[in-house]
Amino acid sequence: MAPDLRLQLALTVALLAAGCAVPATIGDPPSVSIFSPERVTFDDSLLSRLSVPLGFTVNVFARDLGGVRVLVAARDGTVYASVPSAGTVIRLRDADGDGISEPPEPVIEGYSGVHGLALDNGSLFFATATTVYAAPLGDDGSLGTPQAIAEGLPSGGNHQAPGLGLGPDGRLYLTIGSSCNVCDEASPERAVMLVLEDGSRQVFARGLRNTMGFDWHPGTGALYGADQGSDLRGDDLPPEEVNRIRDGGHYGWPWVYGDRVVDRLTPSDPPGRTKDEFAATTEPAVLELPAHASPIQLRFYFGTAFPEDYRGDAFVTLHGSWNRNPPNGYRFVRLRFSAAGEPEGYEDFLTGFLFDRNRVFGRPAGLVVLPDGSLLVGDDYNGVVYRVAYAGTG
Repeated sequence: MAPDLRLQLALTVALLAAGCAVPATIGDPPSVSIFSPERVTFDDSLLSRLSVPLGFTVNVFARDLGGVRVLVAARDGTVYASVPSAGTVIRLRDADGDGISEPPEPVIEGYSGVHGLALDNGSLFFATATTVYAAPLGDDGSLGTPQAIAEGLPSGGNHQAPGLGLGPDGRLYLTIGSSCNVCDEASPERAVMLVLEDGSRQVFARGLRNTMGFDWHPGTGALYGADQGSDLRGDDLPPEEVNRIRDGGHYGWPWVYGDRVVDRLTPSDPPGRTKDEFAATTEPAVLELPAHASPIQLRFYFGTAFPEDYRGDAFVTLHGSWNRNPPNGYRFVRLRFSAAGEPEGYEDFLTGFLFDRNRVFGRPAGLVVLPDGSLLVGDDYNGVVYRVAYAGTG
């Protein structure tokens, strides 16, 4: 068999294995890497491998939490964390103010795949693959019986970890990822952001392959999200995206990525037009992150404990790649915004989970700003939550 045919066959097999549509003619197929770094169990000796900017410190806030994912914090500093694999939401409290949580307490149990979380003054909202619930929140941090507020969400397929957020307008925003790598979705509620209000829901934005993390800029009120690009396009394409998410906007997937770049490997055309015609109508990414780094959570920094130039910036957890060699992600980055609230670029903030090129002891996932201005970063690989604080440079 000729080398180019072998490559095409290998790509076809990879696409089918990932549940993807296969183009009738692929042309020159990209070089596809399947690579996962060796997993290393966390112990305290590994903490010294972590690197943060001058003046910052890192300590273990909580450990042995399993596959901990989304983090949210109440005004009193109580942290709620979802553990999808266990079907639980746990509560973490630093009662004595030493920067370390007391033992975790389960407050929600028996909700398989629970992922997205959001808080208001009186309720904890949480989302499974098919349902969004609201649980009344007591003054002591306890939770009452959850009630379903949105049911029958599309499930199955590749992405079953919904994102959830409470907007400044008081409405709940819910993201549901695509069912596949690249396909024509059967449900209009896949690869979208929805708004939930008064028992109904409507599509807010489309073409978002898998935007689990999103937040509102504390100054401008603009909504930003971090989206995961398609796989099996080679080591360096497509970029992961940071998008300014607007009502009615389409963000390109599965036909367009990044700055309105047409994905030539997508076999179909958008309804009623060519890919190039469609690209001109889509919302371009405002920042591009490294391919396959897999952003999970995005949070703006609203605290006052970090240096002043951090206020109004955002942070994103990069979970890490499985189809790139050398691997990407396995770190935590800062998104820089101008004084006017416009995105300008990104830089590494917390690194070191990946070492020796192919060994890793953490995959950053959850992220939250605490009332004291410190940050918590959750690792769903070894079940550790890290606390990042600013101690000053004097």
